[in-house]
Amino acid sequence: MKLHEYIAKAIPLPKLYLTSFCKGHQNRELLDNVETYCMFLGYQRSGHTLIGALLNAHPDIVMAHQLGTLKYILAGFSKRQIYSLILENATAFTERGSTSGGRYSYQIPNQWQGKFRRLKIIGDKEGDGVTRRLMARPWLLPRLWKTIKGNIKVLHVVRNPYDNISTISKRMDMGLEESIKFYFSLCRTVADVRKKINAADLFDIRHEAFIDDPKELLRQMCAFLGVDAPDDYLNDCADIVFKSPHKTRHDAPWNDGLIAGVEERMSQFPFLEGYSYTD
Repeated sequence: MKLHEYIAKAIPLPKLYLTSFCKGHQNRELLDNVETYCMFLGYQRSGHTLIGALLNAHPDIVMAHQLGTLKYILAGFSKRQIYSLILENATAFTERGSTSGGRYSYQIPNQWQGKFRRLKIIGDKEGDGVTRRLMARPWLLPRLWKTIKGNIKVLHVVRNPYDNISTISKRMDMGLEESIKFYFSLCRTVADVRKKINAADLFDIRHEAFIDDPKELLRQMCAFLGVDAPDDYLNDCADIVFKSPHKTRHDAPWNDGLIAGVEERMSQFPFLEGYSYTD
């Protein structure tokens, strides 16, 4: 069970509203001085967890692990309440060993996971969850802007669609055709959301490029968010990044028709340009 699902089941929403209100008020000076809220946008199994964990290791950034911020926006939580929940979530994820599904550890030795030097950036690593919620309720985006009332930056993480679709098929126990439809429904939502975001507030990250040069891409992300990127931080983060992306497309029963169909549908989305089954 994911952390945000556990919290939702263990603590009724009205009680969580009350406790987060109290903690938000207690920490109001800290939370009111946060400069930027960072939101992820994207697709399941694209590498969000890795990037979120690396950002959470920065001394001036706290990043929740799949809190589900839009759920609390829908429920009418305030910015202070949401930021308070993010701090609790990030601490709990660190205390659990920074693992996701027990398959991989995202702990970065010597860095700042679970703590911070100066809290400048706060966010929630939940790319596909954000996309699915905005697909169902697109009006949540302006409500998020109204609630945060400040600087919002968006990280859009994309991966080779054939790998993404293959992993979705495996993890969600769906056939490839159904997974293709699901994946491109997310793409359509992402394309719609992108039209509503200022280009200066959106940063595109290709999973494969990040794996190829994590220090450079992480340096660029930090600059985008408005924080520095110390060498020790970049080096420690790069040490936990796997050396090459796993091409899960080779584990799935693709055929020529499905491959061609995905290639045709990719052409509708400029942010997928350059991807192919054979690269």
